[in-house]
Amino acid sequence: MFPRIYFIRHGETEWSLSGRHTSCTDIPLTTHGENQARELAQHLQNIRFVRVLTSPRQRARRTCELAGLGSVAKIESDLTEWDYGDYEGQRSVDILQVRPRWNLFRDGCPRGETPGQIAERTDRFITRLRALDGNIALFSHGHFGRVLAARWIGLTVSEAQHFLLDTASLSILGYEHNHDESPIIALWNAGSDYF
Repeated sequence: MFPRIYFIRHGETEWSLSGRHTSCTDIPLTTHGENQARELAQHLQNIRFVRVLTSPRQRARRTCELAGLGSVAKIESDLTEWDYGDYEGQRSVDILQVRPRWNLFRDGCPRGETPGQIAERTDRFITRLRALDGNIALFSHGHFGRVLAARWIGLTVSEAQHFLLDTASLSILGYEHNHDESPIIALWNAGSDYF
């Protein structure tokens, strides 16, 4: 057996709706975000998960709970969002007015995580995941999930910019033909309209 990773981005928050970068600010889901999370439950209920891990942030924990997996979930600090440092709460469009050509995946954030630091954290977590067997559910955040996907298949952090993740989306990482040298993205950014 090899791990099959079900990555779930948390439901909508006020800041995700407005495009504000949210890492350590612990804000709740909107009513729509809670409804999105409840919709996930029907798609996850028949899957037997050997592990359920969630970011410590309430938006991820609440999504996990409303998706029906909160009672078996364990908090995993490596699932926290990219640390935006000085850019916490700011929108990319506003940052670009002050710092043209800025790109999170290439430049990181002042007094936040660098691309090298997020790669190190993600790689460490992937090593732990690859030692497991069976279905694993992860409840986390957009930019971290994009880096996780890129690193899972051997791409650089800068290439993670090409993997968009919507709120309350489901993505699946695994291996082609259960061959450990062939990591794949089996499903990406599937929302309620996909199911």
